[in-house]
Amino acid sequence: MTALPSKGFAFRTIATDGNARRSVLTTPHGDVDLPTFMPVGTQGSVKTLTPTEVASTGARIVLGNTYHLWLRPGAELIAEFGGLHKFTRWPHAMLTDSGGFQAFSLSGPMPTSRGRQAEATEKAPARSLVKATEEGFSFRSFLDGSKRHLSPEEAVRVQGLIGADIQMQLDVCPPGDSPRDIVEAAVARTTRWAARALATPRPVGQALFGIVQGGCFADLRKMHADELAALEPRFDGLALGGFSVGEPIEKMYETLAEVAHYVDPARPRYLMGVGTPFDLLEGVEHGVDMFDCVLPTRNARNGQALTRFGRVIVKQARYKDDRLPIDPECSCECCTGGYSRAYLRHLYLAGEILVLRLISLHNLHFYGELMKQSRDAIERGEFHVFKRAAVDRMRRGEP
Repeated sequence: MTALPSKGFAFRTIATDGNARRSVLTTPHGDVDLPTFMPVGTQGSVKTLTPTEVASTGARIVLGNTYHLWLRPGAELIAEFGGLHKFTRWPHAMLTDSGGFQAFSLSGPMPTSRGRQAEATEKAPARSLVKATEEGFSFRSFLDGSKRHLSPEEAVRVQGLIGADIQMQLDVCPPGDSPRDIVEAAVARTTRWAARALATPRPVGQALFGIVQGGCFADLRKMHADELAALEPRFDGLALGGFSVGEPIEKMYETLAEVAHYVDPARPRYLMGVGTPFDLLEGVEHGVDMFDCVLPTRNARNGQALTRFGRVIVKQARYKDDRLPIDPECSCECCTGGYSRAYLRHLYLAGEILVLRLISLHNLHFYGELMKQSRDAIERGEFHVFKRAAVDRMRRGEP
């Protein structure tokens, strides 16, 4: 077990299989088995589910959104309640993003989403009202029009009040199709902001992760990873940001294969805002430890269940009289409870909230199981065999 710079945090690798690794991250709110998927609780809640239900899926760390929580209900109010853990009744580990991605997504053209881009709120201020400078992002609140400024120091202050176990530095996230000069500028500014974030006091018991940018330019990614790893005081972990923001999926995978395992092996590696079950398996293969994405819960609210044999879209007519659960092999409450596809289809077409809860629970359980099975396969030295079989089955679809 290697102690990380922040008090109460440690990291150890239990087993490796190629670049894939099975590790444990110790936090003040308990150990987190890695690799892991972090459900997204944008507003301090994983949509439609209670904290107990989220924990039942195997999740031991969730993500909160600094941008939204800062605007509503306010970081000071959350601090008065003892921090986000007590405010939301989530007893396990928690991570907050810096709010920088929201600034990116609101300040320029956004491509059609397949993953990370979907995290922009539908109640966002006009992008023309967001101004990016060396000092940070300035914008008006979509709630009351008040002027806000998010700097590297303010991001640390706000996240300190929110009180999650892990903070993220403020970074610059360029669109996936940006030319090299724009990406180089984003990398340079993110490094300057990283140094400012590390120099800003934060509460004891809060870790801080740096964010590696560089688009799909592997040499920039490696250079930036080295720059951030060398900063003093040290980051507790390093994240790969700026993926799934419009670049071709093949290019993302190609860059991950070159870069992910290169990032400092002595610290946790976090791939931000990614993604599909295929993305998770690809990331694990290349050495990623932590993932987050709105996809499993967002897709659930659109009636799409994710399973080991592909997608089940419950509103489709073929499920009208289907007595099977979403996945007969799944051990989640929805599937073991005997809720048929026919019943779920009826609920969805009738606009009943229960179906959104049940599919959200199933999808997060599926993600949790996928990560647990990945951990077990790494320990057995069989991850590549497991990944190939899992990908083949998901692509084949229902038997």
